[in-house]
Amino acid sequence: MPVVVQGRGRCRTGARALWLGAETAVTCGVLILLLVVHQLWWTNREARAEAREQVSVLEREWDISPPVRDGGGLPGDSPGESDVGGGEGEGAGAGGSSGSVPSASSVASGDPGGSGASPAASSPSSGAFAVLRIPRLGLTVPVAEGVSKRSVLDRGYVGHYPGTAGPGRVGNFALAGHRNTHGEPFRYIDRLRGGDRISVRTRARTYVYRVDLVLPSTSPRDVGVIRDVPRSLVRPSYGYDAPGAYLTLTTCTPEFSSAYRLVVWAKLVSTG
Repeated sequence: MPVVVQGRGRCRTGARALWLGAETAVTCGVLILLLVVHQLWWTNREARAEAREQVSVLEREWDISPPVRDGGGLPGDSPGESDVGGGEGEGAGAGGSSGSVPSASSVASGDPGGSGASPAASSPSSGAFAVLRIPRLGLTVPVAEGVSKRSVLDRGYVGHYPGTAGPGRVGNFALAGHRNTHGEPFRYIDRLRGGDRISVRTRARTYVYRVDLVLPSTSPRDVGVIRDVPRSLVRPSYGYDAPGAYLTLTTCTPEFSSAYRLVVWAKLVSTG
């Protein structure tokens, strides 16, 4: 009889341990699920709402206040020999430099690559200074100075690499954006094809670029893709040899990974 009682006690102890283990597993599973929902749904919802609001604020300000044409505006807003107007954006009159190229670490980590000053025409509350539109993707998103995750990219904005050219200028107007989470504005830029239009609106002007080349994958430290005359250092067959007014879009690839970078290049075709 005592042997039977002890056996039952061991069974109850084992069942209790199994129950506690199951509860722990379910709790961990729920927490992981909540984390996934937060990353894949909630961060997108918040970031997209903020980005839409910022676009509305910028365009409302631009519609009621006169354009900044002389001094103190964005690089490229004031007429000058560095601007490229019309044509195919092949760099007529090119020759100036937009400044130092961001370091390799800036392309790899998303941290600012230089001390380039924020444009004076930026929105004072957010740092956004332009609106990027890609009709093929149905994308409208604000552009802010810098490529830090916390202050720019995680807010659903597209970030301008410090040290690269301003919109419409000869050189390379280079931008970064998230592929997944936090608004994921560049999730589908792999769908862009040659000839697709991209517009960049500032307080003073709207610049229209035409997609020219797509580099499907390169190293996160391939700083050649955002130089004034962009050319991949890893895959030299991708890029350009002559100065021009370029737009570069960079994001992570493959999706849900930061192992490599996807790059889209476009050329300026008109200024309005």
